[in-house]
Amino acid sequence: MKSKFSLILVLFQLVSFTGQAQETQKLTLKQTVEMATTQSKQAVLAEAKVTTSDYEVKKAKNNRYPSATLSGQYFRLTEPNISSPLFGDSSSGSSAGSTGKINQLLLGMANVSIPVFNGFKISQNIKASENLHESESLEAEYTKEQVALYATNLYLAIYKTQQMLDLLQDNLKSAHQRVVDFQAMEDNGLLAHNDMLKAQLQESNVQLMIDQNQKNLDVLNFKLKNLLGIAENSTIEIDPNGIDSFQAIAAGDAQRSDLQAAEYKQKAAENGIKIAQGNYYPSINLVGGYVAVDIKNAFTMTNAINFGVGVSYDLSSIFKNNAEVKVAKSKSEEAKQSVALLTDQIKEEVHEAQENYTLAQKQYNVYNLAAEQATENYRIVKDKYDNGLSNTNDLLEADVEQLQANINKAVSKADILQKYYELAFAKGNLTQSVQQ
Repeated sequence: MKSKFSLILVLFQLVSFTGQAQETQKLTLKQTVEMATTQSKQAVLAEAKVTTSDYEVKKAKNNRYPSATLSGQYFRLTEPNISSPLFGDSSSGSSAGSTGKINQLLLGMANVSIPVFNGFKISQNIKASENLHESESLEAEYTKEQVALYATNLYLAIYKTQQMLDLLQDNLKSAHQRVVDFQAMEDNGLLAHNDMLKAQLQESNVQLMIDQNQKNLDVLNFKLKNLLGIAENSTIEIDPNGIDSFQAIAAGDAQRSDLQAAEYKQKAAENGIKIAQGNYYPSINLVGGYVAVDIKNAFTMTNAINFGVGVSYDLSSIFKNNAEVKVAKSKSEEAKQSVALLTDQIKEEVHEAQENYTLAQKQYNVYNLAAEQATENYRIVKDKYDNGLSNTNDLLEADVEQLQANINKAVSKADILQKYYELAFAKGNLTQSVQQ
């Protein structure tokens, strides 16, 4: 009875494992992009950087607040020689009014410093950290746009590869049937063995193409699963409806988030100039404190409260700080030129993406016409071959041309979609375009 129960349990586990191994997850392009921009490691890392930069802003703002310190010290003393108008003279460790040895010292202090003026460095540091935080937030948006583009390309590559596999599988059936027919003709002495070998070679070539595309499909599937954080034993199924029914909508121009991020970095560099120039000014603080002292058997002081103004100035900054200011100005100029360079680069990317999108639309029309032409050409060649007016080479060549034309037609719709989203990425609104 126990052995039967164990066998049932093992069978149940095997069935469960098989079900998990064959798990299929159907995804639309919109779902894929949403998962990529929220669950991918790149997106999570970008958000972590934004959080860190937010803490940097809070850290910079904390410098506006007063600083307060508490300290206490305890010392054991040897027998000191004390000479003071307060105590009289002592050479044996006791004073005129003491009742025992002076052998320990207690010291307690509390200090408060409130910054009043430090050459505007605190305020400029806060502004610089805020600008860097805005830059990091925009960099995170750009990272998500990049991840969305990568996910889109993987998704469409899987779709195109699957379309090619479907066509190749159909063609392989036809190629195999042709080999069967040719074998029968050869057996009856109606076909040369050389023509039979050509048909077999074409079947083998189609099988090689299937194997290659199947490998590509497995690799693309794995990459997309890894990006989205989907279990490795699952299979992603593409929803072709969204691709087949895609209608392009004119996407308006939007400022790229990476360009905005560079502009905020430039502002932070300008803040850096003012921070460096702030070293030319003195630092002024309101200070206050409390001191308590206890020298055993000799002296006790409490309620010693002090307050006033503290001023400090580094005289060497008059000579040394000039280099710091020049460095800050040079960094600001670098940031400015980086913005100008990126602006030109974005213009080039948008122009190229627009041309690629236009070309993809033109190719779609050509591929549709070519597929019709290739189909008609194969029908005519097949007719001629059946009537002995064409040879095997012509038939096999027409079949290959028809296969290639059908593949081009099948993937051209996805090519338009891919170029459309590449254009949206170049303009800075890919994520919004996918959501439409």
